[in-house]
Amino acid sequence: MYIYNTVNRMGKQNGSCCWFVKAAKWIPVIFILTIVLWSYYAYVVQLCFYTVDNYVQKAFYLFFYHILFLLFLWSYWQTVFTDLIEIPYKFKIPDAEMEKFHQAGTEEAQKQILERFAQGLPVTNRTIKGVIRFCEKCQLIKPDRAHHCSICSTCVLKMDHHCPWVNNCVGFHNYKFFMLFLAYALLYCIFITATSLQYLIRFWKGELDGMGRFHLLFLFFVALMFAVSLTSLFSYHCYLVLHNRSTLEAFTPPMFRTGKDKDGFSLGKYNNFQEVFGDNRKLWFLPIFTSLGNGVAYPVRAQHQGTSNTYDSMGSTRNSFGDGVNFPERLCNEDTHTLLGHTTQQWGDETELDSPPPYGSQSGLRLIK
Repeated sequence: MYIYNTVNRMGKQNGSCCWFVKAAKWIPVIFILTIVLWSYYAYVVQLCFYTVDNYVQKAFYLFFYHILFLLFLWSYWQTVFTDLIEIPYKFKIPDAEMEKFHQAGTEEAQKQILERFAQGLPVTNRTIKGVIRFCEKCQLIKPDRAHHCSICSTCVLKMDHHCPWVNNCVGFHNYKFFMLFLAYALLYCIFITATSLQYLIRFWKGELDGMGRFHLLFLFFVALMFAVSLTSLFSYHCYLVLHNRSTLEAFTPPMFRTGKDKDGFSLGKYNNFQEVFGDNRKLWFLPIFTSLGNGVAYPVRAQHQGTSNTYDSMGSTRNSFGDGVNFPERLCNEDTHTLLGHTTQQWGDETELDSPPPYGSQSGLRLIK
């Protein structure tokens, strides 16, 4: 009975600690929302209603402010609350294979077990030792560009990083939302800074009275501070998007059979942009999921393609691995070194890939959704 009560108390304590940790993770999000709601009051009430005298100017400020405010909140909501996409079951190693893996006496034997199991999976990435990437905690073969997040306690498709400010991993499921969140947050801060500058000058000249002037003073400097920090962060992620890299891949280039290649997934700046934002231009700047692909299989440069893997650019060839998920196959023509198409388009090291072939066309490429 004593042991039972002790274990029961420990379980309750662990449960309480777990809930405390989960609640603490929301503190940065609550902080951001508090700043945003205060900025709404300071700008709309203190600036537009109480300070701006010109009605045309007031209407102009309110109209464009609310557009940026709504797009910013919408993007932030999508970044925070978009759930992780579960890795398909076929990447999960069965218990029987796991038992063989643990009982294997040598690393070579374990490598052979992983290679045999991953033979039908669309994976090109390897560890630094040239072994199939395997997650011991999730007990699965890691899809290309997937990594295990210790905070989320799971493997995340195309993981970029875990962001405490959104209490979520940034990856394939929400990277477009994260980019739009940064963009609209930056525009939001720039707009506030630009439109409140003249009233800051009036404040220093002593032309403004009342407590509202302090709201305007803090609003200007807070917006300016966030604008400076967001500029560097947004610029860096624009660079990553155009080069088709995640933050993790920027620090540690992905490993292929032929070795490390930081541009292994790069398809040209326009195609890289479309891989994140989609091929429908009307939806590029709306926080609606339009990223191309399925988060599991990615087209790679010609020198990293295996001859056993194929990919049909027009989406006519699909390889189903169960769970209703269709994985695109890679098409590799050894004579022409073509990738993702029926036409001869080479992804060589010296080839410029900045031209914008339309997705879905005969001459372009298309990632199967």
